[in-house]
Amino acid sequence: MAGREEDAERLRRERDLYRRLLDLGGQEELESFLREALSLIVEAVDVQHGYLALYDDRGGPGWSIAHGLSQEQVEGVRHVVSRGIIAQALATGETIVTPSALSDSRFSMLESVRLRSIEAVLCTPIGAAPPRGILYLQGQRRPDGFAEEARTIAETLARHLVPLADLVLARHRERSGEEDATRAARERLRLEGVIGRSAALAAVLEQVALVAPLDVSVLLTGDNGTGKSQLARIIHDNSRRAAHPFVSLNCAAIPENLVESELFGAMPGAHSMATRKTDGKVAAAEHGTLLLDEVGDLSLAAQAKLLQLLHSREYYPLGATRPVRADVRVIAATNVDLQRAVAEHRFREDLYYRLHVVPLRMPSLAERPGDIALLAAGFCADASRRHGLPQYSLSPNARRALEAAGWPGNVRQLAHTIEAAVIRASGERATQLETSHLFPNGKAAATPGGADGETLQAALRRFEGEYLRRALEAHGWNVVETAKRLDVARSQVYKLINVHGLERSKK
Repeated sequence: MAGREEDAERLRRERDLYRRLLDLGGQEELESFLREALSLIVEAVDVQHGYLALYDDRGGPGWSIAHGLSQEQVEGVRHVVSRGIIAQALATGETIVTPSALSDSRFSMLESVRLRSIEAVLCTPIGAAPPRGILYLQGQRRPDGFAEEARTIAETLARHLVPLADLVLARHRERSGEEDATRAARERLRLEGVIGRSAALAAVLEQVALVAPLDVSVLLTGDNGTGKSQLARIIHDNSRRAAHPFVSLNCAAIPENLVESELFGAMPGAHSMATRKTDGKVAAAEHGTLLLDEVGDLSLAAQAKLLQLLHSREYYPLGATRPVRADVRVIAATNVDLQRAVAEHRFREDLYYRLHVVPLRMPSLAERPGDIALLAAGFCADASRRHGLPQYSLSPNARRALEAAGWPGNVRQLAHTIEAAVIRASGERATQLETSHLFPNGKAAATPGGADGETLQAALRRFEGEYLRRALEAHGWNVVETAKRLDVARSQVYKLINVHGLERSKK
């Protein structure tokens, strides 16, 4: 009984330590995070001195923090002790523990060990092979050196340092403007209201910079909610037509019998509702840009008229006998596979090639995870302003919850989630947005449950965790190789390991 109680108490302590480390992940500065993380480790292991170093992505000098060590002692750890204890931990990828370095034949000949009479030492690598850093602890208060529990605690906390540090560093870089992949595009384009710094967004903006000045048709593709309408507006704003109208028509939102009238206008008596001449969206967009959203939903009759417009720059209003000349740029957007629609004879092949002059695909939010926190902050400020509510910021836990959640509805779903959270927070008179405001039902998804009661989002998250576990096991938990296999950044693998609570099984 006593043994089970001791095990339960040990697990509770480890859980509390891990939670405290996760809370530190909300820090905005990497140096503050590392300093407080080292203090937490020193307290948990009950030592006097500690040294923590992280290397950059190329293995070069990065960041280091010391606790209870003078500058001279820190230099000793870096330049002398590192030739023995730390070097061995880094080379083997294993934890080095000794009750007395002074009496240990492996290290007793080191000058710094003799000069400083170094006794108990625990040194463990940080991160998977190759290690991203080192944790060095000395000055154990126990007379018999480090207990096995101390070693377990140090290894556990060191293992989780890297993904959290990467998150803190990413926030710092986003805020300071470092590693903004869109910087070059922002210097060339008008991008008011465009939020994000990811490479995926930058790639699209670079294409926009090429096609915007050219008076060619553009086909925008991508999942629902990714921001295709905003992308069309960006193209217009950076074109020679920017001073003229930008007109949008959602082809799926208009009854089929009214689409042609809405698009091309109608003469009196052309249909039962045409009591007078009406201009369509093409006329409204004269000299400007016309966005045809959900173009795949156009009827075949409307497609024929649109093809004529693109071919001859002329169109016939409904009921007209004479063509009308048009000076308009057409941008089409769709989330359906138009090539498949062509094969199924639901979309004209000749129209497809007319629209497909320059195709641009808007990336999903899953392809730009680094933009989630930035988008959320922007949506938060916008919702507060529109509803006349206090300005809210996201708590560290809320930000992590957003980054860990999946967003099948992409940017649109994220915006709606943030708006609802702002309203809930205002109703509770909260000071910032918490996870409970974002996901009040405890689930990071608003999708209906399946037949077994599991939401689509929950199923996707469960699959993601299992898929990552299998990939890690297939590569012996080598994060570098796993990241290459999955075609994602190494930091993303660490983040997902943390999110899904994956641990390597001990054989």
